[in-house]
Amino acid sequence: MKIAVASDDKVNISHHFGKAIGFSVFEIKDGKIIHEEYRENIGKNKGECGTCDHGAMINNIKDCDSVISYGMGQKIFNDLTNNNIKAIVTEENSVKEAVDKFIHETLKNRTDKLH
Repeated sequence: MKIAVASDDKVNISHHFGKAIGFSVFEIKDGKIIHEEYRENIGKNKGECGTCDHGAMINNIKDCDSVISYGMGQKIFNDLTNNNIKAIVTEENSVKEAVDKFIHETLKNRTDKLH
C-alpha cells in the first residue's frame, strides 16, 4: 500500500492540497513504513483559484491508494475518488503523526472541511 501526504517541507502537512509544494509518499507493508520518497506537486496552484492541473496532480500519485491533506476543494476530492485514490482531510499537522494514525486506523477523515 502507498499513501501520499501533501507537504511543503516533508515534516508538516500542507494546509491546501492544490498549493502543496509536493507529496511525501510512503510505502507501507505489514503496518510498517518500508520506503519513503518525496515528489514535487507538478500541477500545483499558480496562486489563483482554479489554476490547478488536477490531471497532472493525480497522475503524479496514481500509484497511491490514499492521499492525506489538511484541506482541499470538493472538485479535487471528487477527482481523486473517481481515480480510485481515497482522499483524507485531516486536522493533523505532522506528516509522521498522520501516517502513524493512518497505519493504526485512527486517522479521522474530516470531509466537512472540504470547500
